[in-house]
Amino acid sequence: MTIEEALADAQRRAEGLFAEVVRSGLIRPGVLESELSAEIHDLAHRQFGVRRHWHKRVVRCGPNTVLGYGDDPPDRRLGADDVAYLDFGPLFGEWEADFGRTYVLGDDPSKHKLVADIQTAFARGKQRFNEDPGLTTGELYYYVCELARQAGWEFGAPTAGHLIGHFPHETAPGVPKRFSIRHGNPQSLREPTADGAARHWILEIHFVDRARQFGGFYEELLTI
Repeated sequence: MTIEEALADAQRRAEGLFAEVVRSGLIRPGVLESELSAEIHDLAHRQFGVRRHWHKRVVRCGPNTVLGYGDDPPDRRLGADDVAYLDFGPLFGEWEADFGRTYVLGDDPSKHKLVADIQTAFARGKQRFNEDPGLTTGELYYYVCELARQAGWEFGAPTAGHLIGHFPHETAPGVPKRFSIRHGNPQSLREPTADGAARHWILEIHFVDRARQFGGFYEELLTI
């Protein structure tokens, strides 16, 4: 199995896990973020054989959805008209997946629009990558921030993605931000590794409405 096949397979399994989370009705009013995280972790172990996650499990709802990965807000219960997002990094064998989705409880049209807009922004970001062989991480970050502005949102994070691969994925010692999609980074998304192999990236879309205190998150493979 090639690295591309392995990463695509890991993502398909992560997508299956998230679909089972929805089918099982785990995302529901009244559950604490921490409880939902534990329930998903248990489901992933029982039905998908996941024993490890390569990054912390992130479950955010309500005002906490405005916050990013590095924040550590107080635990919150999902409300009946909330928006909630999941960001999980399950390991399937020795391969990483990094998958994020947003769900709306209730009928708030603004929150449903947000979910549609982040999906569209991801698709347009991937299209930009496919059409521009010289694209840098900084240029892609600027592009998705502009997509947020055009749709009436604010981009909610200082980064919009990172490398992905065989666990643990490649890092650059002493230069922790080289392999992140962020403002001003000249790193080419298509620069190969030292041995000539293609690098693969995750694209993360985080749009927020700070005035109304809700946001949405969407992530998956950019390069496959």
